[in-house]
Amino acid sequence: MAGLDLDRNIPAALAEVDQHLSSKASLEKRDLAPVNDDDDSVHDGLEFPTAEELVTLRRVSDALPWTAYMIAVVELAERFSYYGASAVFVNFIQQPLPSGSRTGAGGANGQSGALGGGQQLSTGLTTFYQFWSYICPIAGAYIADTYWGRYKTICWSVVLALLGHVIMIISAIPGIIGGKASTGLFLLSLIITGTGAGGFKSNISPLVAEQYRRTKPFVITTKSGERVIVDPIKTTSRIYMYFYLFINIGALIGQITMVYAEKFVGYWLAFMLPTIVFFISPLFLWWGHGRYRVSPPTGSVLGTAFRVWRYALRGRWSWNPVRCIRQLTANDFWESAKPSKVVGEKPEWMKFDDNWVDEIRRGFKACSVFAWYPIYWLCYNQLNNNLTSQAATMNTHGLPNDILSNLDPFALIIFIPICDLLIYPALAKRGWKFTALKKVAWGFATATAAMIWATVVQYYIYKTSPCGDQASTCVDSAGNPLVSPLNVWIQTGSYVLIAFSEIFASITGLEYAFTKAPKNMRSLVMSLFLFTTSFSAALGEAWVSLSIDPLLVWNYGSIAVLAGVTGIIFWLSVRKLDKEEDTLNNLTEGQFGFSEKDQVPTG
Repeated sequence: MAGLDLDRNIPAALAEVDQHLSSKASLEKRDLAPVNDDDDSVHDGLEFPTAEELVTLRRVSDALPWTAYMIAVVELAERFSYYGASAVFVNFIQQPLPSGSRTGAGGANGQSGALGGGQQLSTGLTTFYQFWSYICPIAGAYIADTYWGRYKTICWSVVLALLGHVIMIISAIPGIIGGKASTGLFLLSLIITGTGAGGFKSNISPLVAEQYRRTKPFVITTKSGERVIVDPIKTTSRIYMYFYLFINIGALIGQITMVYAEKFVGYWLAFMLPTIVFFISPLFLWWGHGRYRVSPPTGSVLGTAFRVWRYALRGRWSWNPVRCIRQLTANDFWESAKPSKVVGEKPEWMKFDDNWVDEIRRGFKACSVFAWYPIYWLCYNQLNNNLTSQAATMNTHGLPNDILSNLDPFALIIFIPICDLLIYPALAKRGWKFTALKKVAWGFATATAAMIWATVVQYYIYKTSPCGDQASTCVDSAGNPLVSPLNVWIQTGSYVLIAFSEIFASITGLEYAFTKAPKNMRSLVMSLFLFTTSFSAALGEAWVSLSIDPLLVWNYGSIAVLAGVTGIIFWLSVRKLDKEEDTLNNLTEGQFGFSEKDQVPTG
């Protein structure tokens, strides 16, 4: 997937890559079959590519292990519950309880609702829920990497999330829904469910990719006689593409069914069905015990990583900002923190080798890439609130206003296989290496286009609404909603463009977090990637004041401009890092944790 800098000469490329390759073994042909061994025997009998072959041969992915599909089913059930329930949050919070209704159902021609808090409260609470759900992964990742391991942390997170879903059901039962008790219970359920979802998300993503054992690229000859490189990085990318496909299958089914449950039966059913489906997760987790490949916790790695960073920082700080930035970003910044470079007695905490420092360097570089993501998520987050509210101001032809958001997962289910089977292979055959950072840059571009589309739609809503730029609160004398004659399906462009941006940016972010993190910090680095969503949600609170009429054109337009400018600056800042992709992917795995007695790696 990633390539070398072809502007350099071949000898330089050979020298750079050869240090990361093992000795060659011969193999004429080999089937692409998943391997389930835990040691280096998974590489026995493989033919490793030369440095020249790394530059010239086409790269393909390996077959995916069946355990990865089983974990994807766990994620499907969890995302069904998460998105299925949250799909109806906007109406539950924003719209009032329909007259005479005890369940919140609006019926075929009515508007479902419960709390009657308005669009600002709806946007604020859904943004808070997203913020909370994506800040909790940091705690879940720390517990997993340090104490429990990923599997145990996932299991307890599922239990906690299920408890939150039960409380959510109680908030929507007849007799409670719409009152102060309903509001309090609903808020409590958001906190508990978000905590469980956070601990789950930071660990399930690394766990699914860890089911693939091979870490070194190797050469095979295809049935057509072509020699190709089976690339573990491309395999990881493919795992995450289909993992994301399962996520969106769960989201699509959950969101569509819950929207109709909300409209025709009531919120108690819209919250209960996701809870029932969620029980698939603990069943598959129990069945997979002893079958999934899991990594044990390795103690407090985070503290050691920051000690390494502080050690490398010595003598490089300066009050001169230009000199400081130059010294902190120098190529040799991490060299002084390598144990082999320490003169005299080493610090007691320095119980790792030079290769682990290289992995820490790579992890920090990944986190610097993630720092740009909050602006991207600002665009994506419009799906969860404002675009749903926008749909309610147009002619829906009897459809629930929150059904249109399902165009996003529907488009993903269609286009993920197309990208995997057609677009990406076609680009590879033409010699264009669509590296991870190039994908992220395209993600910013397509997200910007989605916001431009939403801006134009909102402009024409104001022009055609019976109430002009007060479209969101437009009603007749009897209190019935008045809407723009525009067909709600004109929103399709925004949803499809956002879907493409997810394929380029969101899926690639999961892949980048896994492949660039040290092995014993994968949950933590993944949680930092997920935290960018939380940070974006907090940042999005600044746009809540624009989430009302007549300012919604400014809401979408300002986000479009910000995302477009950020995408350009992002690519300019990571072009150099993009050329290091192969080098970073092929680092030798480091050793962490030495016994004081014999200095032999123990963990």
